[in-house]
Amino acid sequence: MCDGDTVCHMTAITLIVIVVTALAVILWGVSLYNKMIRLKNIVVEAEAQIDVQLQRRCDLIPNLVETVKGYAAHESETLVAVMRARSGALTANTIGEKSQADGVLTGALRGLLAVSEAYPQLRADGNFLKLQEELVTTENSVAYARQRYNDTARNLNTAVESIPTKFVAGLAKAEKAEFFESDEAAKVAPKVQF
Repeated sequence: MCDGDTVCHMTAITLIVIVVTALAVILWGVSLYNKMIRLKNIVVEAEAQIDVQLQRRCDLIPNLVETVKGYAAHESETLVAVMRARSGALTANTIGEKSQADGVLTGALRGLLAVSEAYPQLRADGNFLKLQEELVTTENSVAYARQRYNDTARNLNTAVESIPTKFVAGLAKAEKAEFFESDEAAKVAPKVQF
């Protein structure tokens, strides 16, 4: 088949180099694809953690509202605003909607807690204090979940936009993730006047 040993030997080496190079490129591509899938799944998991924490906060609100209502029934506007914000948080689906609803709910809760300052008996109520403590703990958990989500979204977004992972992002159906951004209105402390 070969005219000379040297030619056959070089052809075999060339063929081996081509096969090894092709295998290396395929393995590299599979590795990039798996990286994109992993990043995508981490973002989904982080979003689910936000949902868990937001649901936990929403579950605390009816008890908190009922406790406040017992002492401050005439603060119905504030109580209605909290329950309306809770309803909005429970129906939010996308990260953008959740982010916006979270801001509205945070603002409403701040208003509720600010109103409670005018009622010394309420502030001394053991149930209210326990609910308030649970709410603070939950808020910290929500903040942590948001930060974790945004970190994972940043990692995915960087991979989707960077070369070489950019080339396999479409194959992995990996798209840029939306960041969970705070609503500017929620950052402003409520003004309460009596």
